Amino acid sequence: IRGNTTKEKGLCKERISKMIQTVLLFILGLILICLGGDRLVDAAVAIAKKLGIPEIVVGATIVSLGTTLPEILVSTTAAFDGSAAIAAGNAFGSIICNTALIAGLTQTIRPSKKIEAAAIRWRGIFFFAVLIGMNLYAYLTQKFNRPAGIVLILLFAVYAYLNIKKAGSEGEESENGEDGKKEGGPIWKHLLVLVVCAVLLYFGANLLVDNGILIAEALGVPERVIAVTFIALGTSLPELVTSLVSIIKGYGNVGLGNIVGANILNMLLVIGIPSAIAGIPLERSTVLIDIPLALLVMAVLLIPILIRKKSSRVQGIVLLAIYAAYCVASFI
Repeated sequence: IRGNTTKEKGLCKERISKMIQTVLLFILGLILICLGGDRLVDAAVAIAKKLGIPEIVVGATIVSLGTTLPEILVSTTAAFDGSAAIAAGNAFGSIICNTALIAGLTQTIRPSKKIEAAAIRWRGIFFFAVLIGMNLYAYLTQKFNRPAGIVLILLFAVYAYLNIKKAGSEGEESENGEDGKKEGGPIWKHLLVLVVCAVLLYFGANLLVDNGILIAEALGVPERVIAVTFIALGTSLPELVTSLVSIIKGYGNVGLGNIVGANILNMLLVIGIPSAIAGIPLERSTVLIDIPLALLVMAVLLIPILIRKKSSRVQGIVLLAIYAAYCVASFI
């Protein structure tokens, strides 16, 4: 009996030790994301000012690509491992999280003003057109196969071309009124900082996701729920930190552009790459719930902005309420 008791105590101590290690790694990931997000915004704005590129364009391209890398890598790895629910759930869960939670939170704290509608309009139209097409295809086939993945990657090339072509005509007033201010230092230094920050965001998000999954699995949470909540939130933390830092530093348009751009990249690359590699079979709940909800929250965010050329705190509150209801419904 004493032997068994001692053994049980040893196992208990080992479990506690592992849990402490998991929590510490989770906190380390959070620290890396906070550090990376803070400097990434500064570097992106500096590059924008040196090249004369509008903040919202930088947010929708350079910043969104950097903050979407965790989603791309997680979904691609999941596809190779045969975890289709994680690959698809991560992409659409991230769109919902980016829009309903992150944009909802930032617009509740500080609604965006002086938004150049043209910069948002064509990206919004592009987003809705692609996602509606994906929803119809998913409903008919219940999967994203290799041809669908190749089409999505080609659409990414089209999106990148449109960003380059329209960059010169997309201007807006900076929300902090510092359009004419020039950032010091050569541009290569800002680019180097941008790359380093993206790496920090990637490793930080990986630590958060990996350890968040361990906690979720210990609680007996299903794979799809883990994907659309824990993993989606973990891989969207770079967008969250970047958007909050953008607000604090007075560059709200960078945060808004980052959300819109990241959502487009979630469709085209986070789904496109693993689909082209291995194909992604879809769960019924992804087709009937996750994709339509992604359309809904983006409509709540973008349509009022396109009409009024600014957002409101009411939008943010509605988006947060939708996200809360979605999380509760997912767990139930």
